[in-house]
Amino acid sequence: MPLTTEEMILNMGPHHPSTHGVLRFILRTDGEVIYSCLPDVGFLHRGLEKIAEKVSYAQFMPYTDRIDYLAAMNCNLGYAITVERLAGIEVPLRAEYIRVMVAELNRIISHLISVGTFALDIGAVTPFTHALRERERVNDLFEELCGARLTYNYVRFGGVAFDLPAGFLEGVNRFLDYFLPRLTQFNRLISKNKIFKERLSGVGVISAADALGYALAGPNLRASGVDWDLRRDEPYSIYADLDFEVPVGSAEFGQIGDCYNRYWLRIREMEQSVRILRQCVAAMPDGAFWNRSKKKLKLPPGEIYVRTEAPRGELGFYLISRGDDRPYRLKIRTGSFTAMSIVEKISPGLMVADLVALIASLDVIAPEIDR
Repeated sequence: MPLTTEEMILNMGPHHPSTHGVLRFILRTDGEVIYSCLPDVGFLHRGLEKIAEKVSYAQFMPYTDRIDYLAAMNCNLGYAITVERLAGIEVPLRAEYIRVMVAELNRIISHLISVGTFALDIGAVTPFTHALRERERVNDLFEELCGARLTYNYVRFGGVAFDLPAGFLEGVNRFLDYFLPRLTQFNRLISKNKIFKERLSGVGVISAADALGYALAGPNLRASGVDWDLRRDEPYSIYADLDFEVPVGSAEFGQIGDCYNRYWLRIREMEQSVRILRQCVAAMPDGAFWNRSKKKLKLPPGEIYVRTEAPRGELGFYLISRGDDRPYRLKIRTGSFTAMSIVEKISPGLMVADLVALIASLDVIAPEIDR
């Protein structure tokens, strides 16, 4: 008799450890081969955008920590710049340097979670513990700065909540001196590991055309060969005055746009963040850290869209003001949500185990997908 097979409908999630949060993927498979994969979101909806309409501009700042809890400083910064541009609030130069410094520190520790969990998802346990070890050193710095280790609520309209404590810049330099050799060690352990590279090479390839067509952002876009970074191409804060490179995917190993490229790009971005941080520490000016207004903040009528380069790509805030002390409407655009759109296209033909690698390589986080 001829061998016959039949399709299965499988649920991956919403509590699967490799879905990086409360996400569900509906798989149609024939054995281990995926015919289709449909992402299903909605398990983590908290109504953040609606909450913004009910609280004042300042009161919404702590909620931005919850957009992406692994990059709360970056979320604080994007929202603050949006309100400041519509309100015409000037930010002191020292505050701008502090903001960029904490944003790049947050980029490093967000990427550490990304590359560490990536290795963990495909079976390498030890690298994750190394990534957590380095992350904790930055958490110590953030705790010294603002008292928090995850959701910081540190950025304010017109500056930041607290000035740098005594010895903070020296502490950042000590971390950078410590971190670069550890990053080299991490690369020897996993990034340049033959098994790791061959496991990911050619898996989940996303072409530059598809990356643009599906509105991918950040490392996922650049890994497909698209040279675009808002810090350089639409600079905000002091990024125009800083010297750094924008890593782009290459065929150094595997294919441009594959899972390994998306992983390796984040390693290279951490190196560039170190480069930016050294410049911030060296050039940190004196002066005020907060242009504080004692008046209740009311924005003029109008609308604005501001986008910044968060660890997971473009983080955009579209704000409509009717002249009140709270937004009439606030729409948030995140990199993780756009990354989910391409899963359905890339997944057919993959093995189920490869889907785990694909999701990990996209570095999605559930709060960004489902707000």
